Amino acid sequence: MPGALCAQSPFDGTWVINSDSVQLPEKPEVYVLSEGTFCCFASVSKVKADGHDHKVAASAYADTESVRVVDAHTVEVIAKKDEKVVFTETYVVSADVNTLTKISKDTTEAEAVTVETVYRRVDKGPAGSHSISGSWRAFKVKRSKNGSIIKYKCTADGFSAETPLGERLDAKFDDQFYPVVDDPGHTTASVKLINRNTIEQTSTRDGKIFGVMRLTVAPDGKSIHVVFENKDNNTTSSWEMQKQL
Repeated sequence: MPGALCAQSPFDGTWVINSDSVQLPEKPEVYVLSEGTFCCFASVSKVKADGHDHKVAASAYADTESVRVVDAHTVEVIAKKDEKVVFTETYVVSADVNTLTKISKDTTEAEAVTVETVYRRVDKGPAGSHSISGSWRAFKVKRSKNGSIIKYKCTADGFSAETPLGERLDAKFDDQFYPVVDDPGHTTASVKLINRNTIEQTSTRDGKIFGVMRLTVAPDGKSIHVVFENKDNNTTSSWEMQKQL
């Protein structure tokens, strides 16, 4: 049956994420920068905002963070793993303090990938805290082109995904988990063929499932609808990918 379903698979080809189609989680992100300490509730980190590297709970991608207050509306966070910079995030609060723009630079790839996320304020932070403090709901995101392209291939045996920057997954339809090559977070993934136009990918880090992604090719074969369930924070996001001709 898998062989018949994947003959001339509609997944085969190169696809590009349409940033305008991204539907972000409703759950807000919470930041507090007060009395010289920066707290990010999403990552449960708490770091002195003195511009120096500080140890944080080791994760797949970081073991230290530095937080620097640039000015009353701007904060810079640099995450490192084994003393190598992996992420640089710049947070800029608007003059009316109701909009937050986060520019994240991922340097774990062969080329840096930039993601710009824009948030609306949901709630204020504590009295006297930095303007970044409060609850923020993301409503718009844009990825750099080099981080928006992926090539898929479906065969009788399994499914593969490859980016131009070097990350690659080759997984069989056998309920086993396979490593994502060139991923510093040591992600593994298992793939399941739901039907000819739908594949479900379950991803783990450190033996724990952190995400389930379902990809569905449209009947005309020109787009893929993606739904991602983040198991770490119980949120769901979705986006469209267009076939590159």
